[in-house]
Amino acid sequence: MALSPLNQRRWRNFKANRRAFWSLWLFVVLFGLSLFAELIANDKPLLVSYRGEWRVPMATFYTERDFGGDFQTEAVWRDPEVQCLIHTGGKDLCLDDPVAAMEEAARSGTVGGETIEPGWMIWPLVPYSYNTISDLGKPAPSAPDAQHWLGTDNTARDVLARVIYGFRLSVAFALIVTLTTSVIGIAAGAVQGYFGGLMDLLFQRVIELWGAVPSLYIIIIVAAIWPMNFWLLVILMTLFGWTALVGVVRAEFLRARNFEYVRAARALGVNDRTIMFRHVLPNAMVATLTMLPFVITGTIAGLASLDFLGFGLPASAPSLGELTLQAKQNLQAPWLAFTAFITFAVMLSLLVFIFEGVRDAFDPRKTFR
Repeated sequence: MALSPLNQRRWRNFKANRRAFWSLWLFVVLFGLSLFAELIANDKPLLVSYRGEWRVPMATFYTERDFGGDFQTEAVWRDPEVQCLIHTGGKDLCLDDPVAAMEEAARSGTVGGETIEPGWMIWPLVPYSYNTISDLGKPAPSAPDAQHWLGTDNTARDVLARVIYGFRLSVAFALIVTLTTSVIGIAAGAVQGYFGGLMDLLFQRVIELWGAVPSLYIIIIVAAIWPMNFWLLVILMTLFGWTALVGVVRAEFLRARNFEYVRAARALGVNDRTIMFRHVLPNAMVATLTMLPFVITGTIAGLASLDFLGFGLPASAPSLGELTLQAKQNLQAPWLAFTAFITFAVMLSLLVFIFEGVRDAFDPRKTFR
C-alpha cells in the first residue's frame, strides 16, 4: 500500500534524523528478539529425539514416565537422570551412573552391551528460564561464568534470562499503558478545548480533583486487597496516567478552534467530530508527540519503582525493578547493579530517540534535505 505524499514527507523527515532511525532499528531488533524469549531462554529443550521420535517439550506436556522413568510428574529436563533416559532410550542403567551411561551411548551406541538408538536434545541459547533455580554448588548470587553469562541473583536464577523476559514485560507494559492513556487523554483534551465554556470548566475541576488523589496509596490499598497482576496494574496506571496529555491537547484545541479553516468547515456544515479529529487534531499532534517520550519512560520508571517497593508485580515475575532491588540488597554483587543500569539506560534512551524523530516527522515546520 503506497503512502500518501504527506506520509512520505513524514517518513523522509524521520529517516533524516539518523539517531532516531538507527534507534528504531535497534529497538525493533531487541524487542523482536524478546518476543521470542521462550525460544532464546528456556529450561526446556527446543527439540528432543527419543527412540527415533521427535518431541517438542515447549508445545506438549511430557512426564518422566514417557521416557522410561518412574514419575508421572512433568519431566525435569535439566535432571541428569532424565537426560540419560533420553540419550540411552530409557535404559535402567541411568539410575546407577547417568553420566557414564550417556558417554557410553554417545561413544559406541550401546549401553550395557545392548545396541540402542541414541537420543539427543537441542537446547536454547540460554538453557534457563526466568524462574529456573540453578544448582550452583556455591552461595548465590554468583558471579558471571560460562554457564551464567550475567551471573545469578540471590535465589540462583539466571540474570540474563530475567533481563530478556523483563525487557519484553517492561516494553509491552509501557506500550499498552501509553496507548490507553493517550487515547483517553487526547479525547478528553479535545472535547475540553474544542467546546470550551462550561464543559471545559467542569472538566478542569474534575481533573484537579483526580490529580490530587494519592495514586501510590491507592495502589498500596489495592495490592493489599487483591493479588497484583499485569492487567490490574495496567488498569491502575491508566486510571492515574490519562491526565498527562489533557493539558497539552486542550491548549492546542483552544488555540485552533477559532482559526479560519475551522470556521469555514463549520459554515459548510461539517460535523464537530470530523472537525476535531480530522482537521484540528493533526495540528495538535506535534505538541502531543513531544510529551509521549515522557509518558512512556515515566510508565517504565513507574513499573520499576512499584516493583522496587514491593507493590508491583509478584516477586516471581521477571521484573527489572526487582532486579534493581536485589542490586541494592547485594552490594557485594555489582553485576546486578551494572546489568539493571545498562538495561534501563539502553531501553529508555532508544525510546526517547525514536520519539524525538517521530516528533520531527509530524512537525510541518521542519523539512530536512
